[in-house]
Amino acid sequence: MRADDVAQDLLDPALEPGTQDAGATTTATGAPTASDLSAPRPGPVPAALPASGYRAGILGTGFMGGVHARAVRTGGGTVTLVAASDLETALDGAGALGAQAVVETAEELVTSPDVDVVHVCTPNHLHVELARAALRAGKHVVCEKPLAVDVEGAEELAGLAADARAADGRVAVVPFVYRFHPMVREARERVRRGQVGTLSVVHGSYLQDWLLRESDDNWRVDPALGGASRAFGDIGSHFCDLLEFTTGHRIARLVARSATVNPTRRGDDGVARPVATEDLVTLQYETDRGALGTAVISQVSAGRKNRLHLEISGSESTLSFDQERPETLWEGRRDGSRLLVRDPETLSPAAARYSRLPAGHPQGYQECFDALVADTAAAIRGTVPDGLPTFDDGLRAARLAAAVGESVRSGGWVEVPR
Repeated sequence: MRADDVAQDLLDPALEPGTQDAGATTTATGAPTASDLSAPRPGPVPAALPASGYRAGILGTGFMGGVHARAVRTGGGTVTLVAASDLETALDGAGALGAQAVVETAEELVTSPDVDVVHVCTPNHLHVELARAALRAGKHVVCEKPLAVDVEGAEELAGLAADARAADGRVAVVPFVYRFHPMVREARERVRRGQVGTLSVVHGSYLQDWLLRESDDNWRVDPALGGASRAFGDIGSHFCDLLEFTTGHRIARLVARSATVNPTRRGDDGVARPVATEDLVTLQYETDRGALGTAVISQVSAGRKNRLHLEISGSESTLSFDQERPETLWEGRRDGSRLLVRDPETLSPAAARYSRLPAGHPQGYQECFDALVADTAAAIRGTVPDGLPTFDDGLRAARLAAAVGESVRSGGWVEVPR
């Protein structure tokens, strides 16, 4: 995460639904009109996505809000409304998000008849409240991870999502977007087909450096906003999801250690504040199918910007994926090794589906989000693509984070609930 992204995130420290007076729906480039101010507030409406199209309302105008908005527009959808911590922030961010209009409160957005899909891109502590409100208003939901800052919140949302799915087919998605790299799908298919053999070792890391210095700060450092787990809750969840998605194994038991390298951090005001969340976590684990593994999760590894690395070793071969080099997948065998390059003409059908550009035209992080939103739209139309991450996957991540926290506190091995 770049410094300007951190600063942008800090523009949206909170977004409370219904805590302000009812505001006006405002065009992204103009002020509220008298008719806007006097217009009645819309009530909840059932989800009814048109045969074609994707009308999104985005809560939060920081870095992630922009990523979601670009994905919506790339897929032919429309960002109809945005809301932020206040009307001024929403107006400032609406242009970059390509939004048609802004509203003053989250409640107005989630109940608007002009929104089919609510994208929750706010600080973590607001996810449960906002996703709950969106589901109760009859909307489809895409909620940033972590789905909740504790297991109880994640269980509630997963239950509400299951009820909504059973009632009217509504879709609730958590963006574990690294699943959407074509070479991740290729690795998954090779494991599925038995080309890797019986898995014995699955290991890797997720390394960043954006919180390396004491002067590096962000709302995620504050447990009241980001949750009790920071490094693992933020990026360790991605590593575990990638591991379980690609291999089909589940982490059954684990032991963890954590460290806070910077015991204090200084914000823009220069005041040193104590840090109560971890900068790094080390894990050792065993899967439900007998594979062993280790992982290092760090936000203080100098020079590592966003290195998510997963290596899978079986009785026939090893596969290694590095998300900073997403165009390739390394395959190692006893009699030789090779570098597989993303090429839709040579990949398996499951991987080629996500290879949107010809070989030699690099795809990356944004294209993963584009694919996630495209699959979300397909699911809303009634065809659920393989591998779409749902609120159930968000609940799984919350249970893993809780197990890591329990192990850090106890110093011992912890069984992870399925």
